[in-house]
Amino acid sequence: MRTVIQRATEASVSVDGNVVGSIGPGIVVLIGVEKDDSEKDVAYVAEKIAGLRIFEDSSGKMNLSIKDTGGEILAISQFTLYGDCRKGRRPSYTRAAGGDFARRCYELFIAEIAERGIPVRTGVFGAMMDVHIVNSGPVTLLIDSSKDF
Repeated sequence: MRTVIQRATEASVSVDGNVVGSIGPGIVVLIGVEKDDSEKDVAYVAEKIAGLRIFEDSSGKMNLSIKDTGGEILAISQFTLYGDCRKGRRPSYTRAAGGDFARRCYELFIAEIAERGIPVRTGVFGAMMDVHIVNSGPVTLLIDSSKDF
């Protein structure tokens, strides 16, 4: 499982011009599922994101997690995170998981985050979405359960 996370002051996701999910201060998580992922990968990524200290404390140091701040997560599926652009001009998505399996992993990720007491909002799996993110900092990080980076 591969994610791009961005600390945000606010974010929303729309489908066909209608907002389907929005958050105030928190984290936007763009989620890609690899065809070889397992529940272990999902749990690893959820735990890492829940405990990641990327919010500033009273001294201005990034010492607080999303759990510490009471922030929210906006989780958006994005199979293109497994796009391989090394050859040619058209990305290859051979590592990306198929629809049903990817949906199950995405829904499991949402459940894992909710179990940790973090409010989570979502986009619509498989839909064409417009995402509005006000990136705070900016802080943008990559998390990969295969530890490729």
